[in-house]
Amino acid sequence: MMEEEKHCREVVAQISAIRSAADKAIAYIVAKYLEQCILEVKETGRHTSKVVVEAVQLIIKSE
Repeated sequence: MMEEEKHCREVVAQISAIRSAADKAIAYIVAKYLEQCILEVKETGRHTSKVVVEAVQLIIKSE
């Protein structure tokens, strides 16, 4: 876009859209992984609260 000399607003809008899409994809992947982890922990009879707390801490660190 920059090589095509597009207006700055267009470039920023496209970059923002890409970031938003990436954030949504990451959130989906994390949610599915967390769901899988919780189910695995539940199958062993253990409490899932520790897994959830660890996942939240990892999410907070990555922001």
